[in-house]
Amino acid sequence: MQTTERIKTDLSKFKNDWYSTGASLPKQVLWYFTNIVFFINPLNPLSFLKVRLLRLFGAKIGEGVVIKPQVNIKYPWKLEIGNHTWIGEHVWIDNLATVRIGSHATLSQGAMLLTGSHNYKKVAFDLIVGDIIIEEGAWVGAKAVVCPGVTCHSHAVLSVSSVATKDLEAYQIYQGNPAVKKRERTIDN
Repeated sequence: MQTTERIKTDLSKFKNDWYSTGASLPKQVLWYFTNIVFFINPLNPLSFLKVRLLRLFGAKIGEGVVIKPQVNIKYPWKLEIGNHTWIGEHVWIDNLATVRIGSHATLSQGAMLLTGSHNYKKVAFDLIVGDIIIEEGAWVGAKAVVCPGVTCHSHAVLSVSSVATKDLEAYQIYQGNPAVKKRERTIDN
């Protein structure tokens, strides 16, 4: 019986020299501690303070934005949020690339926006990044995940614990892993 040796991942070859965080090292370090003290910390319920801090670090934030405790944001300078958007407890915005969240959108508890991943087909497990867009009125349910490069179009719904690996159509409800379209979203007065 002949055995063939398979190629294996070699993380010692991983290089992401091409990637830029978009900020100086001192700014990144200052944000790291600000994020821990004011955002991840469960003892800070002050949404208005979080909005001000995000703006100070370069985020574009609209009016009436609500940010609950224990939200983790990688790089605020790569974040845009419209008006009257809600971000629930334990949301993780891992924005190695730009994340745009439209007005009146909702990210429920434990939702994850992941703009980075790795190319599992490459020996070096190369970094892959892609912007995420959550359009106006879209709702990312509790513990749902939005993957790199995905757009959740206007008023789309990603149900609880679902995973969006592809764009979500406007006014449609998606569920599962990977998320599939289940039905139309209708909104009553």
